[in-house]
Amino acid sequence: MSADDLGFTHRFVPGRDTTAAPLLLLHGSGGDEHDLIPFAERIAPERTLLSPRGKVDEHGITRFFRRSEDGTWDFDDLQRRTAELAGFVSRACAAYRLDKPLALGYSNGANVAWSLLLASPGLLRGAILFRAMLPTDPRPLPDLAGIPILLIAATHDELIPVQRAGLLAALLGEAGGDVTYEVLPAAHGLTGEDILLASEWLARHG
Repeated sequence: MSADDLGFTHRFVPGRDTTAAPLLLLHGSGGDEHDLIPFAERIAPERTLLSPRGKVDEHGITRFFRRSEDGTWDFDDLQRRTAELAGFVSRACAAYRLDKPLALGYSNGANVAWSLLLASPGLLRGAILFRAMLPTDPRPLPDLAGIPILLIAATHDELIPVQRAGLLAALLGEAGGDVTYEVLPAAHGLTGEDILLASEWLARHG
C-alpha cells in the first residue's frame, strides 16, 4: 500500500504471530521506514511491523516533527504532526486489518510516540520508548490507566539528559501509565542491552 493511500511512506511487514500486538516503528532523526525493522525483528521476531517515514526534512535529516536551528522543539509542529500520525495509524490499522499497535520509538520517534499516547490514548496498546525526554510540561494529562510503557534512558546520552527522561517517566506514571523505567550505562545509540530489556518487557506486557 502506498503513501498516496494512507498518507505516509511506510513499510508493512506481516508477522507470523497474528495474536500478538503489531509494532508501530518510529525512527529517530535522519532515519527512515527501514531503520528500525532489523532492530524490531530481534526484539519480537514474529510480530507484524508497521513503519512510517517521518514527513519533516530538515537539510536532509528526516524527522517526525520540526526542531529549530538551536535544537529546541517546535511544539506547534509537534501537535500537528502528532495528529497527522494518529490519522495514519487509524487508516493503516483499518487497511491492513491490524489490532491496536504498540509503539516502538527511538529518539525523535520515541518523542512523537509519547506525544501520540497523550493526544490519543486509545490509539495504542502501549509503548517502548528509547532515548525519549520531556522538554516541557504537557498538562493537562489524559487517563493512561493500565497502558504499559517501557522507557529506557542512558547515563552517557550526549543528546538527552537522563534527568529529562526521568521526568517523562514520572509524568507518564502520574497519568496512570504502567511505567517501567530503565537506565543503562550507555550513550544515545541503541545497544544489545536495549534489545534484551525490550524483549523481556514485551514478553510480559505486549
